[in-house]
Amino acid sequence: MTVEQNVLQQHSQKHQQTLLNQLREVTGTTDVQLLQQALQVSNGDLAEAVAFLTEKNAKVPQQDETTYYQTSQVASDRYISVGSQADTNVIDLTGDDKDDLQRAIALSLEESSRAFRETGITDEEQAISRVLEASIAENKASLKRTHTEVWSDSPNPYDRKRVDTCSVGLKNVGNTCWFSAVIQSLFNLLEFQRLVLNYSPPVHDVPRNLKEHRNLPFMQELRNLFSLMVGSKRKYVDPSRAVEILKDAFKSSEAQQQDVSEFTHKLLDWLEDAFQMKAEEDREGEKPKNPMVELFYGRFLAVGVLEGKKFENTEMFGQYPLQVNGFKDLHECLEAAMIEGEIESLHSAENSARSGQEHWFTELPPVLTFELSRFEFNQALGRPEKIHNKLEFPSMLYMDRYMDRNREITRIKREEIRRLKEHLTLLQQRLERYLSYGSGPKRFPLADVLQYAMEFASSKPVCTSPVEDIDTSAPPGGTTGQPLPSQSTTEPDSLPAAESSGPASAPPTAPTAAQQHRIPIHKPFTQSRLPPDLPMHPAPRHISDEELRVLEGCLHRWRSEVENDTRDLQGSINRIHRTIELMYSDKSMMQVPYRLHAVLVHEGQANAGHYWAYIYDPHQRCWMKYNDISVTKSSWEELVRDSFGGYRNASAYCLMYINDKKPFLIEEEFDKETGQILSGMDKLPPDLKLYVKGDNELFEKEILEWDTLQARKAQQEKLALAAAAAAAAAAAASSTSTSSSSPQPMSIESIPPDNSVPQQDPEYMEQPSPTNDSKQLQEDTERAISRAAADQEARSPEALLNAAIKLEYARLLRFAQEDTPPENDYRIQHIIVYFIQNQAPKKILERTLLTQFADRNLAFDERCKSIMNVARAKLDLIKPEEVNMDEYEMWHQAYRNFRETTISMMTGLELFQKTNYIDALMYLIYAYQYNKELLSKGLYRGHDEELLGHYRRQCLLKLNEQAAAMFESGEEAEVNTGLGIMNELVVPCIPLLLIHDTERDLLAVEDMRNRWCSYLGQEMESNLQEQLTDFLPKLLDCSTEIKSFHDPPKLPTFSTLELSERFSRVMAAMGRVPTEGR
Repeated sequence: MTVEQNVLQQHSQKHQQTLLNQLREVTGTTDVQLLQQALQVSNGDLAEAVAFLTEKNAKVPQQDETTYYQTSQVASDRYISVGSQADTNVIDLTGDDKDDLQRAIALSLEESSRAFRETGITDEEQAISRVLEASIAENKASLKRTHTEVWSDSPNPYDRKRVDTCSVGLKNVGNTCWFSAVIQSLFNLLEFQRLVLNYSPPVHDVPRNLKEHRNLPFMQELRNLFSLMVGSKRKYVDPSRAVEILKDAFKSSEAQQQDVSEFTHKLLDWLEDAFQMKAEEDREGEKPKNPMVELFYGRFLAVGVLEGKKFENTEMFGQYPLQVNGFKDLHECLEAAMIEGEIESLHSAENSARSGQEHWFTELPPVLTFELSRFEFNQALGRPEKIHNKLEFPSMLYMDRYMDRNREITRIKREEIRRLKEHLTLLQQRLERYLSYGSGPKRFPLADVLQYAMEFASSKPVCTSPVEDIDTSAPPGGTTGQPLPSQSTTEPDSLPAAESSGPASAPPTAPTAAQQHRIPIHKPFTQSRLPPDLPMHPAPRHISDEELRVLEGCLHRWRSEVENDTRDLQGSINRIHRTIELMYSDKSMMQVPYRLHAVLVHEGQANAGHYWAYIYDPHQRCWMKYNDISVTKSSWEELVRDSFGGYRNASAYCLMYINDKKPFLIEEEFDKETGQILSGMDKLPPDLKLYVKGDNELFEKEILEWDTLQARKAQQEKLALAAAAAAAAAAAASSTSTSSSSPQPMSIESIPPDNSVPQQDPEYMEQPSPTNDSKQLQEDTERAISRAAADQEARSPEALLNAAIKLEYARLLRFAQEDTPPENDYRIQHIIVYFIQNQAPKKILERTLLTQFADRNLAFDERCKSIMNVARAKLDLIKPEEVNMDEYEMWHQAYRNFRETTISMMTGLELFQKTNYIDALMYLIYAYQYNKELLSKGLYRGHDEELLGHYRRQCLLKLNEQAAAMFESGEEAEVNTGLGIMNELVVPCIPLLLIHDTERDLLAVEDMRNRWCSYLGQEMESNLQEQLTDFLPKLLDCSTEIKSFHDPPKLPTFSTLELSERFSRVMAAMGRVPTEGR
């Protein structure tokens, strides 16, 4: 056989193997013979094979041992390339002595090889394409996602600007989080990154076959993408062009979990093919080396017995599949994957009819990837389901026990572990008899049972009977000891049998001592009193001191014996556990270390979910979370929570380990001349430097255009303010000349002095009914002036002003110091209260109070006029260095922000109270965000965060319930409305709940997601299933990046009095946070 034939045979076997695995996963059928029969009948057409198996599903025969091992791991490996190496003593399972079915399979392999040589496209790829096309036809084109719904870019380029050398994210261009997770994991393997960036395509005028026509453009787009991830000035980049090539190849834009694993496999296949082209072009009479194969592919030896005959096969593997169900950690999964069937005969001299095999790694790749099979096909429901079981995995994995060179040592250790586990089971059973003692349904620890018995025996009876009150010193014949007449006459049946059985004529005799002391019989249904001898608590009625001493001694001894036995059993069990844990901890079995490099995580169900990756950064020595456009620092604890399983339907589906003894995998490249580490653009070859430079120039141009636009807007706003100020000045001058202007809005900012530039009233003073506000403030001011006039002997205006300001300040200080309920918030009524509580500088308080007394709208009696003039004169005399006007304006702006937050909060709560949740949501969302910013500067700058968080959360839950109810109705208009509510309101708000990671917010998000995921197991119309499948990835997206959002709602305007009253009413009704359940 020539080298070319040998290579082709390897490829044919590989693709045949993958076809079988693909068919097994799609249909859930594990019978290898039946799968082969289906492929034979369908001539390799995977779609027809699926139809064939679906028809025969009800009568699938039991798996026969004779067909169990045609090759290793047929039933469990997904992507194993079968090599052709076998020694001379190995049985050829594909020889001519096999039956017709085997010859048909060999013929099919030959046809596959011929088709591959002619077209460059394998039957596997054609079959996958046909199945995916059929899947698309079944799911219809309506599954396509509207990209602008969630993934719209921020119009501000500064929001998209990369900070320093932070890692670059990847934009989700429509259910492509799976692409981001895989690509980021590979990109952060610096050796892989270098191979891709420095790849140069073969020199051909035109592609020689379809494979080159597909692979070469993809390699170029992957190089472009990697170069942007290295040197871009953007926070995240768009992978659309590379994704489109993949989508075209798979004929699907909506990849499910099984397609994600297939994508990773096919991606490595494409890269392998691309580098193989280059290797063959560069070779000089030597066998070409493919860097992708050397990086990601290893070999194992399959040692087995089939019908009593031994065999050995050497096989290649890439992603190594592991079953999750039934195992608690990665080593258990590996142990199960390395041993299949009944293997006792492997080590015995007898040629029994048993079949089984072991796998032993002969060569491990530098990058070792495990694919965790967390999805299984439910035959009853006809769809895949996700396995949420917890599976632990270590950050450092030692592979020595699975290596062929350690075969004998490992077998000895496995046998020892098997023996220890058998002994452990016996000890645990013995311990269980101590810890769950008894023969009934309720069982208790034996030591506790003995303790309870001892407590019972030593208890003294305390009776409730009135007999205890009888004087026991009275003589036996006394009246106290006599039975009551009613008892002796009305209850003759209570006499002893010996007395009542005497002759009827016998005369009555005097009562005996026993009769005198007889206790009356208790009749529970005729008497309401307790039995005279009923103790207050359980206790023995009659027990002597000697009996108690003997019993206590026995119980003490028995309890001590039981406790010692229990302690010894637990100690033995712990020692066995420890021995098993340390079985492979000796130095000789810790020579092949693999460090965890990346964990790819899936959250959701089998047919919908979100993907992200945790990747270790060896330079920062921390874990990074790559979630589409968001790249953030993380921790091992967060990785464990999200990856092990059992938490929020999230779990790892792929683990990527790297050989810890090969640091070149993650080491930076050094400049050969200077010895400096190459970073940024220096890493790139010349063509990619130009590409990245062009993209960065476009981004810088975008920033420049944004800056120009913002400067133009700022200039327009400045001109508008100047025009408004001029108009206000003109109005003020007109008001002064006529002395009949209407009252201004309530303001404690000054009407500026005559010689100053007039200022526009603050935004928070734009009131619909200024007369009422001015009147209230005027009344407060005039009241302070009147009290000052009454208290002051000196009647000068300046003295009156000083006294009035002191009185007004004392009144407001008292309000600021009061401990008031939420509905009586004095900060809303007066800005000075807000300033006092937030410790504003004294100069700010003084100027604000002077402004209040300088208001022209005070009553026009001579005393008020004089005080107003003095106040205005004092304002005029304040020098710029005495009061920092920037600081003054900053404090007043802070109060405006507080007032706007209050209005937003109050409006949202009022709408929530009216069950208008749609309108209420935006007010509550923005109120919460504004309030959080206020509270970050001081405790009294905002409102109760817990209260706002509660109603924000409740509003989302209510909308989620409404939308779910609309979806359940099945009516098209209702369904569209419900999904519109979710897409436009609920889904964009979910990152706001996730970003702060509070327990109640996380539970609310989980409840909302679980409500929609529960529909996956229900029967529904196909159009509803399509809409649900399209919607769920958006809901399950775990990114905390705010991708798009509604503009803030327009705030209504209120007078201070109206705002205060309405706020008081709504807070009285809703100002207490109710206790929340799950």
